[in-house]
Amino acid sequence: MWAYQGIFYQIYPIGFCGAPTENDGNVAHRILKLKEWSSYLENLGISSILLNPIFDSDNHGYDTRDYKTIDCRLGTNADFAEVCRDLHSHHVKIVLDGVFNHVGRGFWAFKDVQEKKWDSPYKDWFCINFDGNSAYNDGFWYEGWEGHYELVKLNLANPAVADYLLECVRGWVEEFDIDGLRLDVAYCLDRNFMKRLRSFCETLKPDFALIGEVLFGDYNLIVNDEMLHSCTNYECYKGLYSSFNSMNLFEIAHSLNRQYGPEQWCLYRGKHLMSFVDNHDVTRIASILTNKEHLPLAYGLLLGMPGVPCIYYGSEWGEEGEKAQGNDYALRPCFDAPKPNDLTEWIEKLIKARTSSDALCNGGYHNVVITNHQLIFERKSDSERMLVAVNASDSPFTANNGELSGKMTDLLSGETFELNGQITLPPYSILYLK
Repeated sequence: MWAYQGIFYQIYPIGFCGAPTENDGNVAHRILKLKEWSSYLENLGISSILLNPIFDSDNHGYDTRDYKTIDCRLGTNADFAEVCRDLHSHHVKIVLDGVFNHVGRGFWAFKDVQEKKWDSPYKDWFCINFDGNSAYNDGFWYEGWEGHYELVKLNLANPAVADYLLECVRGWVEEFDIDGLRLDVAYCLDRNFMKRLRSFCETLKPDFALIGEVLFGDYNLIVNDEMLHSCTNYECYKGLYSSFNSMNLFEIAHSLNRQYGPEQWCLYRGKHLMSFVDNHDVTRIASILTNKEHLPLAYGLLLGMPGVPCIYYGSEWGEEGEKAQGNDYALRPCFDAPKPNDLTEWIEKLIKARTSSDALCNGGYHNVVITNHQLIFERKSDSERMLVAVNASDSPFTANNGELSGKMTDLLSGETFELNGQITLPPYSILYLK
């Protein structure tokens, strides 16, 4: 699976393109802006772009009106087809946000139910009770997503709904040549639907990637040979920043070993969960870390640990943004152009090291040295052994362990080390030793 070997770059298009937050009905060709970033993404080493909602919606994109039409605030279907051709020419694959759990109140089938009530042929597309009423006085009650009644839950157990959504996916592949889907709130989706989606997509493209948004719980329930290839790793997301803020690297070491370690009871060994330090729903990493010296180290861990790394647009140059109660637009800004700096160059170097290493892409995980401020772990595949060494302290640290042996070169600096049971790590450093 191509997704396991590469680096994802996430963009929230409505914010990224500077579109109005509410659908104003005016066509503006803002999505073409992505073409201005394609060379930048290719040079950074990005292998796939993950786009949050782009289809016609009431407001923020997750309240879909029409799955077959690009949101007019972003442009036209022809605009997006042009963007996809351009991205592919720069060796960047395209993964779209599949918002299949719910639609907006402006969705065409729901509007038909509002008008015709019992007589609508689409009344069974939703979870409706005609003996009740909604807060919008529709004359019937319906299930919304987690109490948000502007988001109308689809009845995915209805074969007609599944047929319609699969027809839309086919259209996206045929019209835009997309390479995968991120499934919004995958933890809510009907599992039979996900099984059908997996088998259907394999007939369209054998390597079509399916990645689910999942918070916590047993990821194996949906990441398996019948459903999804990957899902968001929120457990390690929390561990990545809080380990640095509390100066307790035992936390992330425990999480990684619990998920990927050599013990028989480890949960996800051999799987590739999507790892990240921030995204469109959480405070940016540059705002949440208390010590800015840890920012390069957080990315070093992200690119060195097991999983599928995903970088959120703007965070690669240290953009800040805090999640506000009820308003996520501070996390989803518009940038006129990329603003690369030293951090961006560092991340580019990390990406080159990772994508050139079979051990970092596919290897197992084994803790070698753990202290509150330092962590050294091994990534080993059939063809390669790597050590990732982190020192989060402002002082040098000498690690002693019998597994630190042999002549190794740091892929990031080019420096060679002769390990005789120990290694000295500079302050605020991370090494990829091969």
